[in-house]
Amino acid sequence: RPFVTIARHLTKLGLSAPRILAADEDQGFLLLEDLGDGTYTHLLAAGHDEEALYALATDALIHLHKTPEADAIPKGVMDYDEGRLLEEVDRLNVWYLPMVDAAPLAVDARETYLDLWRNILPAAWQTPSSLILFDYHVDNLLLLADRTGVAACSLLDFQDAVHGPVTYDLMSLLEDARRDINPVLVANMKARYCTAFPSITDSDFETSWAVMAAQRHIRVLGTFARLKVRDRKPHYLEHMPRLWRYMESCLTH
Repeated sequence: RPFVTIARHLTKLGLSAPRILAADEDQGFLLLEDLGDGTYTHLLAAGHDEEALYALATDALIHLHKTPEADAIPKGVMDYDEGRLLEEVDRLNVWYLPMVDAAPLAVDARETYLDLWRNILPAAWQTPSSLILFDYHVDNLLLLADRTGVAACSLLDFQDAVHGPVTYDLMSLLEDARRDINPVLVANMKARYCTAFPSITDSDFETSWAVMAAQRHIRVLGTFARLKVRDRKPHYLEHMPRLWRYMESCLTH
């Protein structure tokens, strides 16, 4: 149901998502538009213009975030609230520490850890808020050659969308858990986005970015550990060094 709601909403906003051709929500069946195989992941592997792809994905976020906040959030989408944010960073304790055979945190140490996050997380809201698609990265973006403007970038995997700081999706695109991105390209895309929103100060943008990046990278570390331990999918572990490098960058803020 969230997928159906958000797909239709994004389409109304002038973005691309799979059209819902038929739906039986009670039974859990959807008939979706086939948008082809041109995922960003496949295109990048084939040597497509990296900067052009990332510029288009950045422009799609600019288009979404220029939509008035009240209009950008479809009914039923929840706030990215403290409870959810803390559960996600606590996955480091629940899944990652046992995976690396670390001793579990004492109760008071774990509460201190969560208090640190409680103190830090509000700073992410120094930027405006909008619809966060939540898993905005190259595996979930498609290039549609028959469409123009931001509609040429089709969006997938947005059923976990929330209402939160605008920095989140651009950060997840440019600090991708699964691939390294040239720092020059990252800087260019951040500048492209910030130029479109001159009312957001550089300081507020970088603060929000650092907080949301730290939260996401810790969540993903815990989630990848869970995939390995619970779901027997060890290949996600290869990305963990990259995530720790991102965290080191966050901690310099």
